[in-house]
Amino acid sequence: MPGKLLVLLGAAILTSVSAAQVVTFEGLLEELNDRAALARLPDPAYSCKQFSSYDRASKAPGDESWFANADAGQFIRVDQINGRDEYVMMDAAGPGAVVRIWSANPRGNLRIYIDNQPRPVVEGPMGRMLDAGGLAPSPLAAVRSRGYNLYLPIPYAQRCVITSDEPGFYYQINYRTYQPGTVVASFSQSTPIESARAIQEAAVELTASNWVEGIRAAWDARVPAGKSFEKTLNSPGQAIESLALSIDEPGDWERALRSLVLEIEFDGQTTVWAPVGDFFGSGIGLHETSDRVRWVRENGMLACGWIMPYQRQAVIRLHNLGSEDLNCSLGARTMPWTWDDRSMHFAATWREQRDIATRPMKDWNYVTISGPGVFVGDSLTVTNPVEQWWGEGDEKIYVDAETFPSHFGTGTEDYYGYAWCCPEPFQSPMHAQVRCDGYTYNNNYGTSTVARLRSLDAIPFEKSLRFDMEVWHWADTKVSQSAVAYFYGRPGTIANVKPDRSSAGLAPPQAPQLPPPLVIEAAIEGETLEVVGKSEGVQVGPQGGFGPYIWSRGQHLWVRANKVGDYAEVKVPASGTDPEHLFVHLTKSWDYATVRVSVNGAEVSPGIDLFNTAGREVAATGAIDLGTHEPKDHGYLVRFEVIGANEKADKPGTYFGIDCFERRRAD
Repeated sequence: MPGKLLVLLGAAILTSVSAAQVVTFEGLLEELNDRAALARLPDPAYSCKQFSSYDRASKAPGDESWFANADAGQFIRVDQINGRDEYVMMDAAGPGAVVRIWSANPRGNLRIYIDNQPRPVVEGPMGRMLDAGGLAPSPLAAVRSRGYNLYLPIPYAQRCVITSDEPGFYYQINYRTYQPGTVVASFSQSTPIESARAIQEAAVELTASNWVEGIRAAWDARVPAGKSFEKTLNSPGQAIESLALSIDEPGDWERALRSLVLEIEFDGQTTVWAPVGDFFGSGIGLHETSDRVRWVRENGMLACGWIMPYQRQAVIRLHNLGSEDLNCSLGARTMPWTWDDRSMHFAATWREQRDIATRPMKDWNYVTISGPGVFVGDSLTVTNPVEQWWGEGDEKIYVDAETFPSHFGTGTEDYYGYAWCCPEPFQSPMHAQVRCDGYTYNNNYGTSTVARLRSLDAIPFEKSLRFDMEVWHWADTKVSQSAVAYFYGRPGTIANVKPDRSSAGLAPPQAPQLPPPLVIEAAIEGETLEVVGKSEGVQVGPQGGFGPYIWSRGQHLWVRANKVGDYAEVKVPASGTDPEHLFVHLTKSWDYATVRVSVNGAEVSPGIDLFNTAGREVAATGAIDLGTHEPKDHGYLVRFEVIGANEKADKPGTYFGIDCFERRRAD
């Protein structure tokens, strides 16, 4: 589409939540979808913090245990209620609101107690409550790439306590605390029923992306190599409501989207500087994206719906730092904006660093912001040269010069709303894994792009905000990564990340070709077997990403059981009709179970301890002799049952993995 430019037609009128109204459940649902609300300092004011199961051994930067990683089964305390243990994840004074709950492996019954009442307002199986159809429909609740997410707000006037009656799981809970005196109408048992229509409408609106509609050609923006394009918006008292860009078939999409840089100056201050691929959510290369504020299509159309107010003037620039001339189209739709002492400029920074050594472990800074504002999201792109998991690191967010972060996470993928280093790409309004090259191999090799966009879980700050993410990789290697940070700031608010023309002008990093994995010849791979039976709630699926030489063909069948007595049965095909000697290769890890094994109903091993006594790492057991058996129905029914765990095993201590089976001729 040479010579064409995009404009978003019409004037959009968006309203923020009124400061005068009581904070209500339905009011929070409206705020969830109100993009303009983020562009003003919140009124009533609130802070946003996080409870999580992070390893309590992490005490202070510089300590040997700062990167401790036993991030499951950590709780505030254990309460005795009606004769049962309840493991307390959150206990916060109001007025406030829970705005996000995440878990990798929810266990037991979730209970949410409001305002010191003895009866919970939410009670039910934790996994069901955090999935679509429990408390809310998708996308307000859903399992995405093994991560359980709930974005339904739960306001409370005086106090909120959240528990489960089983231990041993990972969790994160984001919550607001409003300024004293704020009137909040508390969530009740009847709220989901009384507000069912509002919940459904909010869910539909969250996925609508209506701001994308109305695009047509307007400004030609051909940008020769080494040159720039500039467009000035001179009408005062406006806000950019939507911004769109089209690039016409470059020779190299990865290079074009990295070397074409978007810069925006508001009222004389440059606050946006980022490569367009990263800014619009595509990362390295062209990848379709659709969330609440970003939209990318494979035809080269990119758009964003961040509200960007300005008092006097906005200047939009495109810089081509590459070697190829680019034919682009650019468009903006503006809306009236009354500038006041709560209004903020939109900002986006981009930072890249190549060949980061993963040893020793370290905190890697996305951005440090000085001045008042609100943090509203981020995107991370990692190029990983090996198949092992790169994202074990926790986010650490410090607000207003905290000495210990008020947001301390449990893993990079947990922060982005998925779990278990799952390589499956996904899209949703609030978070995404846009790209994962390792999905092809069921590991985490190559380039991955993940994102989190904030609404009710936005983080206001009065003086400063610092966002660090641990570099915590399972392998001793070198990775390259870049991060975009999105935030709003009052005039004069600044960031430590500055424009980096030299990095943006380089060809994007590429991962080398993977070495061939270990192959046990003639083995029956666990991940290919039919699972013919399992206990309710047990999750089973292939897993890779721990190196090419642990599992045959780089994967195993991962069984996520929940308790003693849980089982999984697989059917191992027979070579023929004669008896065969069977061997199984299993996985050892720091949180794995002790299992009993039977073949065709006969017990062959009373207990195999799969805890790795050699260290906190994944390892192979080697061949385990299961004896000689006659096939039944053309195969062997092999049952694995959890009977306990080593006393040194981390929680939950109920998982196990099946690498492969070997069939040998019986003597």
